[in-house]
Amino acid sequence: MLTIDCRDVISVKNDLLVYVADQVAAIPTLKHNQFTLSSLDDDEIIDPVIVISAIKEFLDSINEGKNFAVISNHNMINITSISGTIIENTASQSEHEMFSCTHCGYVTQYEVELNVHMRIHYL
Repeated sequence: MLTIDCRDVISVKNDLLVYVADQVAAIPTLKHNQFTLSSLDDDEIIDPVIVISAIKEFLDSINEGKNFAVISNHNMINITSISGTIIENTASQSEHEMFSCTHCGYVTQYEVELNVHMRIHYL
């Protein structure tokens, strides 16, 4: 499992999570200032180099690649602002709020949909 610290890019954390999880075929789990990636198969290990590459691609796609460093330290990847500035939130917080299943990492924009999904774990 890898943890990605998003303190300096918190306003694009949800979009970053979706992009990176798709690129590395991993199960994402949202946390307050970070997200984690778990492999689909317990025997597989997620390659941090591929994750870092995906993060850099995402930052380049929003024209912020030169302003942030992506640093890996064991199972933690930090996205750090080089100039000390953070990405400003251009949309309202509720517009991009995401909900994540604590059991399997399923992600949705809708709390009601998450509640319905959670029920399948208790059948």
